[in-house]
Amino acid sequence: MAVSFGGLGNGVDFGQIVEFLVQAERLPIDRLTEKKLASQEKLTDFGALGTKLLSLQSAANSIRTRVSFDKTKVDVSTASAQNVLTASSSSTATAGTHTLTVNQLATAHQVTSKSTTTVSSVEADIVSGGSGTFSFTVGGGAVQTVNLGADATLDELKNAINDLGAGVSAATLNTGTESTPAYRLVLTANDTGSSNAIAITADNTTLNTVGAGVDTLQAAQDSEVVLGGAGNDQVTLQRSSNTLSDIIAGVTVNLQGVDAANPVTIAVSQDTEAVKEGISSLVESYNDVVKFIDERTFFNEETQERGIFVGESIARNVLDKIRGAISGQVSGLSTITSAGQIGFQTQTADGTLVLDTDDLDARLADSFDEVRELFIDNPTNGTSGIADRILDAVDALDDIEFGALALRQNSLTSEIDDFDDQINVLETRITQFEEQQRIKFANLDGLLASLQSQLDNLNSLI
Repeated sequence: MAVSFGGLGNGVDFGQIVEFLVQAERLPIDRLTEKKLASQEKLTDFGALGTKLLSLQSAANSIRTRVSFDKTKVDVSTASAQNVLTASSSSTATAGTHTLTVNQLATAHQVTSKSTTTVSSVEADIVSGGSGTFSFTVGGGAVQTVNLGADATLDELKNAINDLGAGVSAATLNTGTESTPAYRLVLTANDTGSSNAIAITADNTTLNTVGAGVDTLQAAQDSEVVLGGAGNDQVTLQRSSNTLSDIIAGVTVNLQGVDAANPVTIAVSQDTEAVKEGISSLVESYNDVVKFIDERTFFNEETQERGIFVGESIARNVLDKIRGAISGQVSGLSTITSAGQIGFQTQTADGTLVLDTDDLDARLADSFDEVRELFIDNPTNGTSGIADRILDAVDALDDIEFGALALRQNSLTSEIDDFDDQINVLETRITQFEEQQRIKFANLDGLLASLQSQLDNLNSLI
């Protein structure tokens, strides 16, 4: 009769047993990994909150000073049949009407070698001797020189001039036909104005631009405008450019055409719509922060589901600071002292703001200066308005050493690093544990195999 022990020897899958044991040992790592992921998610959301706070700060900064708060617009009108000029204004421009007549546009000096010295190909040799030079100046400045070899071509001269970066652009122009080319060198000053004229001082190439001279394709001339209308005092002004930023304070004029018979009227006025857009942008950025925090601080009593910011005091801290900056009274002012007086309304449901644009329009129309004072930092009277307070609030939250938001982000980063360290230690232990278990069960498997062999021998003797 055969003797046997069920389950001994190769009949047992010890590899699966080891896997189950290792999985059990990994449970602490899985819990640490869940905590790490939760901290990483919080860190990511706090980073996103920080970005939204910076957007709020940027919106506040755009209306924080008198210069940035005030917005102007420019209207250009003329009887001319062509587009004589365009104009744009900065916040430093003051309201007023100006008359400008364009007599002349600034042009860049452009010259070309003579038709009598053309070459049939841009690859043609233009140096008759062993070497050659080509020198020029721009606006009477330093002499710029190109040294040419014995077999230098027109194309090589062009490229060498451009490589100097000396304020001149060189090109080649075929003034002949396709079948009978006649190439000439063209030099164009990079900048307009009479002070940027090109003068060729030396040329011992076959172009002979010094001896034979050059043809002027376009003279170097300044722009000329007349400021002031008929019957008033007028001032004639010349500039080297067609972009005039010093004619009318705070206004940049771009000249586009000439019409000495038809002056242009440039009217600068307060742009209350742009001011309203700046204030509206501040409200939108504020609401973006409030909604972001609200979406992460919910708690559902039925499902027990909670937002990631629940229990995070920093979320409430952020809201308190920015709400205080916007809703608090501005000390030092007497007429308009709070945002509520210009149409700001806080919604009880979620804490966001609604801007009554009709109310704001009315205030901007009849009390523009007072509305401005409500927002700006005014060092003259020592008041710190809403926009200035928002900048200070965000700076305080982001302060590396003391800022609540910055400190919480640093704390989360440390938590994540600590979780990584703990996980790494446990991973090392599990690797060792798994190796030990595999050795132990391998030995057991060998022992069982040996026992099975002995049983087989016994069975053979029976």
